[in-house]
Amino acid sequence: MLARSARRFAGETPIGLKRRARKTARLLAETHPDAHCELDFDTPLQLAVATILSAQCTDKKVNEVTPHVFNRYLTAADYAAADRGQLEEILRPTGFFRAKTDSLIKLGQALVDRYGGELPGRLADLVALPGIGRKTANVILGNAFGVPGITVDTHFRRLVNRFGWVDEEDPVKIEFLVADLIEKRDWTMLSHRIIFHGRRVCHARKPACGACTLTAMCPSYGTGPTEAAPAAKLLKGPRARELAVQAGVEPDLVPAAAVATPEAP
Repeated sequence: MLARSARRFAGETPIGLKRRARKTARLLAETHPDAHCELDFDTPLQLAVATILSAQCTDKKVNEVTPHVFNRYLTAADYAAADRGQLEEILRPTGFFRAKTDSLIKLGQALVDRYGGELPGRLADLVALPGIGRKTANVILGNAFGVPGITVDTHFRRLVNRFGWVDEEDPVKIEFLVADLIEKRDWTMLSHRIIFHGRRVCHARKPACGACTLTAMCPSYGTGPTEAAPAAKLLKGPRARELAVQAGVEPDLVPAAAVATPEAP
């Protein structure tokens, strides 16, 4: 990875940074038109539960487990009254199942006691609930309530540092710094697009720099291989070959296995 001091273009002004960030955001929208919340849910409560379960677990695994959860626990009162042993057994495949069980039971109790069993739609109320931090609250607000929010997960943190938008590791500070660069109406979708890019193209250990649509906008270009062939092999996901074409790379360079390989968690 490039040294932190090298992740900004020389002489870039604050206005120049904002313009570059917004152009990068537009390119991300073109690159990932399929970007969306990858957790399955029908209600705000279901999304809250799924997001809590996603800690240290892939979205794919969470989506395998949540149908069993949602079919058994329909309301906040159901979680509040859940048998701990039974819920732990259902959640076991997601990891840290005891802590997650505790969070869901306490969340159900808090919702029943404070909000008549309904999930509130305000950030201040959400972050005061058991198991819900600022990241989870922004996921819920943006995807269940239509309130713009920036979700700073590990992919988002890595990429906005690589983009040179921030030089920061604290998630809350990153959230506010990016919020100052990007228009509020775009916050939720920007989060999805950056997370998609992090899972499919800009990987933690070896990003596919030579098969990326953002090369002109990224001061960290060269962190991964810049040649087309090795870079194309790093693309992942069902649209891997389309991503190659968008970056001007021959799609046949993308192995068939890459299209079927799940993205990073």
